[in-house]
Amino acid sequence: MDAALGPPEKLATRADELTPMLSQYFELCTEYEDSLVLFQVGDFYEAFCEAAERVSRLCEITLTKREDSTGEYPMAGIPVDNAESYIETLLDAGYRVAVADQVQDPDEATGVVDRAVTRIVTPGTLTEDELLRTDDNNFVACLARDGDRFGLALLDVSTGDCFVTSTADESALADELGRFAPAEAVVGPDAPTAPFDSDCMVTPHDTAAFEGENARELVASYFGDPETVLAGDCEVRACGALLDYAEYTRGSEGDDAAGERGRLDYLNHVTRYDPREYLLLDRVALDSLELFDRRAIHGRAAATVVEVLDETACALGSRELKDWLRRPLIERGRIEARHDAVGELAADVRTRERLHEQLRDVYDVERLISRVSRARANARDLRSLKDTLDVVPEVEAALEGAQCDALREIRDDLDDLGEIRDLIGRAIRDEPPIEVTEGGVIAAGYDDRLDDLRETERDGKAWIDSLEETERERTGIDSLKVGHNAVHGYYIEVTNPNLDAVPDDYTRRQTLKNAERFYTPELKAREDEIIQAEQRADDLEYDLFREVRDTVAAESERVQALADTLARLDVLVSFATVAAEYDYARPTIVDEPKRTAIEGGRHPVVERTQSSFVPNDADLDAESFFAVITGPNMSGKSTYMRQVALIQLLAQAGSFVPAADARLSLVDRVFTRVGASDDIAGGKSTFMVEMTELAEILENATDRSLILLDEVGRGTSTTDGLAIARAVTEHVHDEIGARTLFATHHHELTATAEALPAAFNCHFSAEQDGQTVSFDHEIRQGPAAASYGVQVARESGVPDTVVDRSRELLDAHDQENSSYEGVNSHEGNNTRNGQSTAAASNDAETGSDGDASTDENELATIIREQNLATTTPMDALALLQDLQERIEE
Repeated sequence: MDAALGPPEKLATRADELTPMLSQYFELCTEYEDSLVLFQVGDFYEAFCEAAERVSRLCEITLTKREDSTGEYPMAGIPVDNAESYIETLLDAGYRVAVADQVQDPDEATGVVDRAVTRIVTPGTLTEDELLRTDDNNFVACLARDGDRFGLALLDVSTGDCFVTSTADESALADELGRFAPAEAVVGPDAPTAPFDSDCMVTPHDTAAFEGENARELVASYFGDPETVLAGDCEVRACGALLDYAEYTRGSEGDDAAGERGRLDYLNHVTRYDPREYLLLDRVALDSLELFDRRAIHGRAAATVVEVLDETACALGSRELKDWLRRPLIERGRIEARHDAVGELAADVRTRERLHEQLRDVYDVERLISRVSRARANARDLRSLKDTLDVVPEVEAALEGAQCDALREIRDDLDDLGEIRDLIGRAIRDEPPIEVTEGGVIAAGYDDRLDDLRETERDGKAWIDSLEETERERTGIDSLKVGHNAVHGYYIEVTNPNLDAVPDDYTRRQTLKNAERFYTPELKAREDEIIQAEQRADDLEYDLFREVRDTVAAESERVQALADTLARLDVLVSFATVAAEYDYARPTIVDEPKRTAIEGGRHPVVERTQSSFVPNDADLDAESFFAVITGPNMSGKSTYMRQVALIQLLAQAGSFVPAADARLSLVDRVFTRVGASDDIAGGKSTFMVEMTELAEILENATDRSLILLDEVGRGTSTTDGLAIARAVTEHVHDEIGARTLFATHHHELTATAEALPAAFNCHFSAEQDGQTVSFDHEIRQGPAAASYGVQVARESGVPDTVVDRSRELLDAHDQENSSYEGVNSHEGNNTRNGQSTAAASNDAETGSDGDASTDENELATIIREQNLATTTPMDALALLQDLQERIEE
């Protein structure tokens, strides 16, 4: 849906004659033409004309009309107090929403009330708890181009997390976007939009923000000299434009809203990183390994890896855990430091559980301090910050005996911000109201002036509380009542039958059906005194609250540093909890090239979701790094490959792994070509998607990568598919040299594996009992004997008629190809560089160099017996190659 609306056409045609309010609305729509403007009118946010019709339809609210001297205009309104739920609907429909608040007290306005856009709500710049659906980061990205390099900046406005990188490779750019999955992207001139996911809203922004000098000045104002914090003009332009956009969406939010864009003062550090500093997981790998997103199978959603690993106690740790999994390390020292901490916490159950309980009392102070800095935090937010700070000394005490460097570093980094904790404790009541302008926020004893005003207010109300009894005695009217309402203030109520007894000093205030309400000079004086004290006290409280909030905001950098420290600790405690409760082992990081030695490896998700799980080993090294895996469907090939990759990933993230033991050398990237999918909207068939992903692997994999290939070449004809699979196998083995797990139903490929020095065959076997097939899910050496496809089809519920006919055709095919033994077997197809396994075997037996001859009559007999009507092209090629190698050279 087109998110840009522009000014309403009906208002544009009458711009010169509009009423002041509609003119104000029209001007805001013109200024924020890329957004849907919600315009505050009293207790409602209104939209007019075309915007009203869209709001009415999308939010399912009544479309009304506004009528004035210039005509009738469609109008739709949403309540200010419940605006977020409607704004969420508009965001889901693809709109940006500009919220125009009344920034002037209507009682003080001489004409139309002043309004200003106080915030622009977009998918990538959300800060409202009601709109942030999870504790996950919510990034907005910005992409700038400088020649052949791309600068990428990412910002979570709700937490202040800011990352910047650059690359000359557009595919690497897409990989980074896949890691962070931004909800929105701002794209500069000449920058590509193709790398962004379809779920990411691409937003236009002022091109001037991308200009070098403008961007440089803004970056410097936030983070200091751009030359020291970023690398290259493209990074500076991306970061500067992103900051400009973030300020733009902030509008004039906060208590002093007056139409001026405000800074995001809580943005005080930027993380410039090189993607090569982390194990790279592109979007395909993230999806295939199901790290964060579920795959619905037959309508049933499976668990994700992060769900089974997340034992974090607070939102800070949950976000940090996802970041560690999104960006595993490739530096051995940092990885082993995390392993040391996990091991120490896993062994010390008392300390681990104590820390977990303490961290449960930690609030999401990253998002909290951003609200404080944007002047949108209330008194309860400040109390939540104090409650978190109260936990810090307890955590520090729990880590007093820490032995490893990582835990000692966390203990040393803890900052309880004692002065801030003390300030909030003295200033803010224990259970303050949500509203900060109506009193009841500041604690007694914090400010003498406020205490005096509250005392005057209390004394006045105490006098009024005693007035009813006093007046009853004075007048003799037993039914006399003293009350108060918001319109008429304090009053003395006398029923009609008693009006004759009303004293002369009573002045009529209000007439009711059965009674009259009065006031006395003394009551009026007390009322004025109470109201003045109450109003002055409320105003003073609000001023005091803002002073406290501003003082806290000034320490935002320290609060964010504390949040980072607590988040790291929470992830380490979570890793240790999982390791202890689910029997994870500490992996050993080794320097041996291409080493993957796993004993009793398990898939972290599948072992939790199935009643029984069969562990399996994996053994790869520099001499044997390419495994061709065969076996029936449902036997466990895909699960096995994924668990090897996940064990590697978890080890490099700093976690223990689901295995009895693991010795691993580091990998720089995990590639996956697993499963069948298409991109119909993008014009790509299943096979085209498969080949595109395969091309990415062959182009970017190195000898330090880990590659998972599943059924490569199955999306086309058998001949083409086998040719592609074989060529890929040889290329990865010879040219790339990466650790590879290749699952296939092309049993001919097992012969290729036998001919490659660093390749080997392994398989998942099955047992057939009559028409029933059972799987033991255990990997074994050598190729599989069969695929058992027909048997699996029967067990899957395929009709017997189809299964029986399939078996007939299979038997016929086997019988037709049995006339030349070995020609269509794994051995007969094991050819590479013009040498077949059959020929090699013959050489070995005769002790010759290949000069053993085959009788011409024998060759003729073999050819004559072939059924050409049923021979496949692949069978014919295999036969021809076998015959060619039998001929004496």
